[in-house]
Amino acid sequence: MHELAICQGLVDEVARVASAQGADEVQAVTVAVGVLAGVDPGLLERAFTIARAGTVAARARLELHSLPARVACSECGAEAEVSPNRLLCPGCGSWQVRVVGGDELLLMRVELTRAAPAAPPALQI
Repeated sequence: MHELAICQGLVDEVARVASAQGADEVQAVTVAVGVLAGVDPGLLERAFTIARAGTVAARARLELHSLPARVACSECGAEAEVSPNRLLCPGCGSWQVRVVGGDELLLMRVELTRAAPAAPPALQI
């Protein structure tokens, strides 16, 4: 299950972002997953639960957004969304296409919280 390795890398990056921002906790992580990325969203969610344990993201929720497959045609120049199992130009039907979207896995957003700063001690006179 390579989704666990992906989530371990994801949690490492989220922890780095949280540390750089001085955050105490990660509330949510938003990831965009292309339909051609070779990642099963259900397995990714389960792997995230395992990978986040004991980290700053231990209670974070994972939000997944699906990205469609897109191709650019070498024959007619069209660029369009296509079915992931039919990578043909929808304009001219050519198979000479280049995938231009849908194969990505992107960390889109990390929601962080910081503890409220402690109030300074009151002066006693």
